[in-house]
Amino acid sequence: MTISRRNALKLGSAALAAPMILRATDALASSGSVKVFAWQDYVQPNIVEAFEKETGIKLELTTFGSNDEAESTIKANGGKGFDIVFPSITNAGNYTDADGKTYFAEVPAEVNTGNIIPSFLRDSASLGGVQDGKQVVLPFDWGTEGVTLNRAKLNIADADISYGSLWLPEAKGAAAFRQKSVLMGTGLYLDATGEVPSNRMLDVYKSEEDANRVWNAVTEWILKHKENFGAFWNNATEATGAFKDAGCVVGQTWDTTGLLLNRENGDYVYRAPKEGIITWMDSMGMLKLAENKEQAIAFMNFMLKPETGGMFANNTGYNSAVNGAANHANDEFKKQFNEVYTPDVLNNMWWWQADTPYFASVRNKYTEILTNA
Repeated sequence: MTISRRNALKLGSAALAAPMILRATDALASSGSVKVFAWQDYVQPNIVEAFEKETGIKLELTTFGSNDEAESTIKANGGKGFDIVFPSITNAGNYTDADGKTYFAEVPAEVNTGNIIPSFLRDSASLGGVQDGKQVVLPFDWGTEGVTLNRAKLNIADADISYGSLWLPEAKGAAAFRQKSVLMGTGLYLDATGEVPSNRMLDVYKSEEDANRVWNAVTEWILKHKENFGAFWNNATEATGAFKDAGCVVGQTWDTTGLLLNRENGDYVYRAPKEGIITWMDSMGMLKLAENKEQAIAFMNFMLKPETGGMFANNTGYNSAVNGAANHANDEFKKQFNEVYTPDVLNNMWWWQADTPYFASVRNKYTEILTNA
């Protein structure tokens, strides 16, 4: 996951400059401190203030702008220098020493893991949350890619919305998508219909041969329906413009695109396709060489409170992995969250997996074919 995607996902919150360190007053030093290494916008001043007021612990925050930056910093320091780190969960396996051992400690028993949405904790194991049979990082936040629909022009019931909705005859010349993402979404649709079996697109991570087999078949199918191409997008501005300027009526988009359009015009809705909404997850974990373990546990428990999750959602626009956090967010966020993320949706997420060595290059080959069609 890159900083460009994060910038596109923001819902009006200001990014905090990196590197940046926030320190509490000396009066709190007697209760110790915790050193946190997090994405630029995750631990904003109101969260720092609330944590320090509740616990009396000084929070020392350093921020990073990409997974590569975070990983290289931890490795360069030999796993020292911080207590808590916030990796994308699919990158957690990269935090290893020269012997291939993880820098993360097993999640302490004192951490309130029961506050996490159960299906997220369950799914985190296969995404990188579990190393050597031990849970080392916990789900923290997440975002999705699903279907944005203009119901005034293409009225499809929630239960019938699919990645295949982009290819309906009624969407001719009016479907919006990001090329490298539509390969996954349409692939999920074709797997569900049995036209291109792919084990719910997990085969593209299985081997380079399987990736070529699946994406070649998906690309050929999409090209047979290219009359539906309306607009390509690669960032939030382009995605919104596809609907507002290019006249698209349906598209595979990030959550924020559909939710922002809905706030402006109720005809637009953002929904989870029945094949499973595409989802990314970030996590948090304690380093083995953390110097402030008790304070780190207190920090993790504070971040896993529903009230803190609601504050985080208001700050960033991202979804907290804490059960009930949306109920502590603002009314607009809460309403949209509950409309989109029903219990059935939360139990049917399609998670981005950790990239294999060949993944990006093979996908880019088929992305170029779509772009030049």
